[in-house]
Amino acid sequence: MSTLTLRRRPLVLRRLPGLQGLGGFLLRRMVSAVATLLAITVIVYAVFYIVPGNVAQITCGERCSPAQVHQVAAQLHLDDPVYQRYWDFLRGIVAGRSFSTGTSIEHCAAPCLGLSYRSDQQVTELITAKLPVTGSLALGSLVIYLLLGVGTGLLAAWRRGRVSERLLTGLTLAGTATPVFVIGLLLMIVVCGQLQWLPFPQYVPLTEDPEQWAWNLLLPWTSLALIEAAKYARVTRAAILETLAEDHVRTFRAYGLSERSVLGRHALRGALAPVIALAANDFGSMFGGAVLTETLFGLPGIGQALVSAVNVADLPVVVGMVLVTGFFVVLANLVADVLYAVADRRVVLV
Repeated sequence: MSTLTLRRRPLVLRRLPGLQGLGGFLLRRMVSAVATLLAITVIVYAVFYIVPGNVAQITCGERCSPAQVHQVAAQLHLDDPVYQRYWDFLRGIVAGRSFSTGTSIEHCAAPCLGLSYRSDQQVTELITAKLPVTGSLALGSLVIYLLLGVGTGLLAAWRRGRVSERLLTGLTLAGTATPVFVIGLLLMIVVCGQLQWLPFPQYVPLTEDPEQWAWNLLLPWTSLALIEAAKYARVTRAAILETLAEDHVRTFRAYGLSERSVLGRHALRGALAPVIALAANDFGSMFGGAVLTETLFGLPGIGQALVSAVNVADLPVVVGMVLVTGFFVVLANLVADVLYAVADRRVVLV
């Protein structure tokens, strides 16, 4: 009985540092995420509000009169020191701020990203209206291309050296090299035009009709997922083959484990780290980078609105959307760090 007691105590003592290490790991990652977001605000503010020169003229537009340009300059407090302007900009994001429209004072609640001088609409409200569209596109395509990409990469690693593996590798290379608008156009011509299996996509909010929401987003999801799945298939295949060459995998094989068990339970888990990192970056950047897909299928999302804001030089809208995209990239990477710790507890020690 004493022997059993002595053997159990180290097990209990080993779990406590693990929990403490996980909490410290998450705290470090959260502090790093906040510092990264703060750095993004500094860079974005400097690029859009300091470097261009005559910010009031750019923001107001070429057709504005000198009086209107002067009014915009007063609203942006361009006569104040740079550090004071940045502090007001940052305070607006955290606590909100007020803007003068010339005839009245308009309060912008936190997170306040500014006021569009083209539409006299708060940037936060504009982005909030576009966010469900881009979020629907990003989440749906993420599920599809992870399933397709990881599954194809796992199959290619399992069938390595055979004709089927070469065929899958060729398909993934072709998918990576094909632009998304080509696949999207082909799908619309064949599926919507010739076969008439689906109507031409037209965004329907999820809250109005979930079934029509899914059917109308099926082609955009598929178009984006086919491009991304090819990339994930290559990454998964390379990571699994690298994991299969490690010593512990050879040990499992020496114990008599089947190849399917080695691939599914050990090699795949070891190959998840690069897949998670890639998925985090892709998912976050998709909130501002799915411009071609949104434009091709007529989806009124953030990417399409960003292009429109750039065309008319609506700086507050451009700045707000860049900050939102950066926020989602940082948030996705923070979630990826948590998934790292769940998949491999050795990451906690890093």
